[in-house]
Amino acid sequence: MQQLSRPARRAVLVLHVAVSVSWLGLTLGLLTLGITGYATGSPEMTTVAYRAMKIFGDWLVLPVAFTALVSGMVLSLGTAWGLARHRWVVVKFWLTLVTVLLSVFSLRPGINHLAAEAAAGAPAPDISLVVAPAVATATYLFITAISVLKPWGPTARGSRLRKAQPAEARAGRARRSGIKGAGVR
Repeated sequence: MQQLSRPARRAVLVLHVAVSVSWLGLTLGLLTLGITGYATGSPEMTTVAYRAMKIFGDWLVLPVAFTALVSGMVLSLGTAWGLARHRWVVVKFWLTLVTVLLSVFSLRPGINHLAAEAAAGAPAPDISLVVAPAVATATYLFITAISVLKPWGPTARGSRLRKAQPAEARAGRARRSGIKGAGVR
């Protein structure tokens, strides 16, 4: 993929950060509602919590999840980070893909099932709607941490590509990004 222009990269980056933070906030909201539905002794409160989770699940979970995945892929493929050049990017990609799939095939069906039971007047507290958002929240916090810290080194492919680059190109890119002493060995 062709490198994104600076304005395009910045726009996609802002979109990606905003939607990723939204995804984290959404899962915290789902976790709060799941705990409320599970822990309350009131069938009415359980019904309200599960029906509210359904609204989030129907309107927000998939658009936010897919936008985070797609904007992250555009950023990785349209910048020097690449999709397979750095271990943290690979880990972030696979964790995001797995969580999107779990949202589609596990979280939403679970929410829909419990919301239907609640609407029928038989809300049964279910720990799965506490566990799933808790695991998702922990995963998104981990993804956020590796996005900020950028741990681990390049992949084998990233190392090969870096060695294949002339030192002048690395130094020029480092100068443009404001890194002093980079690219020169």
